[in-house]
Amino acid sequence: MALTMNDVERFEASRPRLEAIAYRLLGSASEAEDAAQETFLRWQSADVDRIEVPEAWLTKVLTNLCLNQLTSARARRETYVGQWLPEPLLAGDPMLGPADTAEQRESVSYAVLTLLERLSPGERAVYVLREAFAYPHGEIAEILDISVAASQQIFHRAKKHVAEGKARTEVDEETARRIIDEFLAAATSGRTEPLVRLLTEDSFAVGDGGGKVPARTKAFEGALAVAKFMRGLFKPSKAKRALVGGSPDIHVTTANGGPALVVVVGDRVVGVMCLEITTDGIAAFRNQANPDKLERATERWASGDHGEPLLTAF
Repeated sequence: MALTMNDVERFEASRPRLEAIAYRLLGSASEAEDAAQETFLRWQSADVDRIEVPEAWLTKVLTNLCLNQLTSARARRETYVGQWLPEPLLAGDPMLGPADTAEQRESVSYAVLTLLERLSPGERAVYVLREAFAYPHGEIAEILDISVAASQQIFHRAKKHVAEGKARTEVDEETARRIIDEFLAAATSGRTEPLVRLLTEDSFAVGDGGGKVPARTKAFEGALAVAKFMRGLFKPSKAKRALVGGSPDIHVTTANGGPALVVVVGDRVVGVMCLEITTDGIAAFRNQANPDKLERATERWASGDHGEPLLTAF
């Protein structure tokens, strides 16, 4: 049946929520858009007059599409070159979804999105629907065709797994900015000791180049190893300028609600470094350099005025 204008408008009103759910499930903005569009095609071919609760129907279709995608993604990621990290979303991106509660903000943080990779597709779906969108377990059970008790158990297990992998208490925005300033000063000083003092003992640095940009296949672990890596990363060289196409400007911003450095050459975002800053120091650096995962960041960056860079590297 052909959709009426009202049917299309009902779907479009739900699209932002559907994309936000799909992004949390898939860790990819482009795949989230595809999942939402495929949901629209299913809506287009359905007898919508017989659908009693369109929002629930659309969520069920989208979630199951994402579960199928996650199952196949696990197989693809076994052959992925190097480390796999989610696609970062810069401040203000509508796909970040609701941010009214601490749980909603945390559910889309870069650290938690990375931790969600440890969960099974079913655990991830229950966690996202409950924690980020506050769906009752009764609705989650209907969406996933499981019992209410199973939904509750899965959520408890998933939340425990995520909590075990999370860093200690994070700091406020003002403190994070001060630590970032100190970090950049230390990273460009050419000395290791100032960097070590800013890091937690068990800090780590991991990067995703997708086989298109050089990135170490294993994470750097421990304050000394991370400090040496960062010192080398910020050391100027012709090879680095040639790799990224010039001398990059580095801006401080937020990505997925947390502190981040955006590396820009001309009008292209060539890297997003998400920092996990705790009361004990910087606990993690997650660096996204895969150009395929920076297209949306580049589009969003180009649409705003970000002022002068904090520094120009290399």
